[in-house]
Amino acid sequence: MASLQQLADYCDRRTRRSSFKDYPGAVNGLQVANDGRVTKIGAAVDAGLVPFEKAVECGVDFLIVHHGLFWGGAQPLTGPAYERYATLIRGNCAVYSSHLPLDAHAELGNNVLLARQLGLKPKGRFLPHDDAFIGWIAPNKFKRAQLRNRLEELYPRVVALEFGSAQPKQVAFCSGSGNSAIAALVATGVDTLVTGELREEWFNFAQENRLNVFCCGHYATETLAVKALAAELAKKFRLPWVFIETENPL
Repeated sequence: MASLQQLADYCDRRTRRSSFKDYPGAVNGLQVANDGRVTKIGAAVDAGLVPFEKAVECGVDFLIVHHGLFWGGAQPLTGPAYERYATLIRGNCAVYSSHLPLDAHAELGNNVLLARQLGLKPKGRFLPHDDAFIGWIAPNKFKRAQLRNRLEELYPRVVALEFGSAQPKQVAFCSGSGNSAIAALVATGVDTLVTGELREEWFNFAQENRLNVFCCGHYATETLAVKALAAELAKKFRLPWVFIETENPL
């Protein structure tokens, strides 16, 4: 058994929470407390009623999420909002959220882990956000068709826009939404991006700028970092952990 404060402090240090500026709605860090003790760690992409119910059913009392509770701003605790908090409190389940710090992290981050999944070693940064960078770039050793095949083995739904080079020299990675990454990609001179999802208008942009873009799902590309942090935390504090799967197809 470990204390809630010990786990939250460790996550704060490991993710560099205090030094990483995020969007206001992220509210990174401990978002909901429990009775102060932790016996089982959980990891989930989203804060939501179903993930909370599944976590409590599994005996989780410290849940790490990527998308926290406060993206919608202040709202009355009625209906589904009430049920979310009531489920956590009845189940004594704390929630810790980490958004951009877990995308950008050099060891535990979604983008680094996306690259390593493919057997690539990330070395460069792109996609600036205030004083930090969110995305990573890796030298590439695969043909474009091989990249697509490897991604299709890893992810259930891959949308491929193939207008760039047949053997890219480098591949950039931006988990989740890639809408802010496309222009930054062109600025780096890299023509291939692995991301989660894009708005429709980026199709023409990719075509006109001769880019390869592989969209593997917003949810699917953001499962990696919460799993990595939960596994590290579990090892550090000798606790069991579980991933809370919600089968989100988006």
